[in-house]
Amino acid sequence: MSRTDRPDFMAMATAERAEIADLLASLSPEQWEAPTLCEHWRVRDVVAHMISFEDLGLWGTVGRMVKGRFVSGGPNAIGVAEYADRSPDELVALVKDHLRPRGLTAGFGGRIALTDGTIHHQDIRRPLGLSRRIPPERLAVVLDFARTAPTISAAKRIKGLTLSATDLDWRTGSGPLVEGPGEALLMALAGRRGVTGELSGDGVAVLADRIG
Repeated sequence: MSRTDRPDFMAMATAERAEIADLLASLSPEQWEAPTLCEHWRVRDVVAHMISFEDLGLWGTVGRMVKGRFVSGGPNAIGVAEYADRSPDELVALVKDHLRPRGLTAGFGGRIALTDGTIHHQDIRRPLGLSRRIPPERLAVVLDFARTAPTISAAKRIKGLTLSATDLDWRTGSGPLVEGPGEALLMALAGRRGVTGELSGDGVAVLADRIG
């Protein structure tokens, strides 16, 4: 594939964030306080996390990582706490001001932000019963990146398994089969509980056990 044929990951990440901003702007005050698939995090906490690394720069990121070793919840908890006093309107404004990733999340051509944003978008939507169709080309990129992203730790969950999407051209691994919608596979890759019931195949029980 030539450079000109490669997907524009940064444009994908920006589009994903714009869709997240649109969703957030539509939520009620009660929905902002609702739980998400991220354990112990409400909607407002997930939003704070998504923007908490944007303006740190290299040394700011390193400093947060070091400080996070001595804080319950690690570096992510520090970022969430920094935005704890922001109103929903202020958080929406921050997301809109950070549609194009920068800093740490701009890494790998924007795939860090794209993957993080797509997963957390679903973390918010699923408990609220707000389904969506993730653009297939965007979802395929996220699935590929999520397989090996260190912060997601998917490699150990899917080791020795074949994952195959039933709604787009994506397949990875070897071994007992786990198949289903690409979005459900993504959330399983991310270790989210309660999604393996949407999947089928001889490898589902193994994957479910690894997720816990």
